[in-house]
Amino acid sequence: MKAIIVDDERLARQELKNLLAEYPQLQIVAECNNAESAKKKIEVLKPDLVFLDIQMPGKNGFELLEDLEVIPRVVFTTAYDEYALKAFEVSAFDYLLKPIETERLKETVAKLEEEIKEDQEEGETSSEPKLGNGKLTAEDRVFLKDGNRCWFVKLSEVSVFESEGNYVKVFFEQNKPLILRSLNNLEERLDERTFFRANRKFIVNLAWVEGIEEWFNGGFRLSLRDGKQIEVSRRQASKFKEMMSL
Repeated sequence: MKAIIVDDERLARQELKNLLAEYPQLQIVAECNNAESAKKKIEVLKPDLVFLDIQMPGKNGFELLEDLEVIPRVVFTTAYDEYALKAFEVSAFDYLLKPIETERLKETVAKLEEEIKEDQEEGETSSEPKLGNGKLTAEDRVFLKDGNRCWFVKLSEVSVFESEGNYVKVFFEQNKPLILRSLNNLEERLDERTFFRANRKFIVNLAWVEGIEEWFNGGFRLSLRDGKQIEVSRRQASKFKEMMSL
């Protein structure tokens, strides 16, 4: 398993490396002392895990995550209780308080191995291949931030993306945060086999569709598992019929 350590303090990075030496299954492929270099390393090396300090000069850990297209598992490392609590609220994979305790780290590594094993088992039963074209699939994670609330979300959990001017509203569970991105830009990044542009205002996760009915002017109306009803425009209807073999 590949890991990257991101911390502006050299001694903190070295201390964590020393602790992780007990776990040969974790390979430290890079160290970074700021968000800018970390972004480049994460995009190139595609680690399974990032040990991420929250408070750093320049961009902090949360701002780094906002800059990433795809989010690996994240373990926040921090000496500040207020940030640890915030990290817990954003449902990070885990967080470690400095100075890091060996038993606490052991728990984190065990949790990581179990989750990766579960993901591999799910992958073996999934018919959806990994894409090599930079598109985001339903299995990819993204980081969403809206005001003081943050989430790590698997795209399979998102039912709908809705355009709101220069923003997009993301619907998952009971949440609908706004992200600063156009629907057109988002459409280019998403796997079109799973995420369908129903009309000018909505992109739908096809895995959430549980009902289809013919609608006005040759279009369709989709009923989703979360109760939403989305119209497929006449312009998109033929493409939708072809995709769904209607």
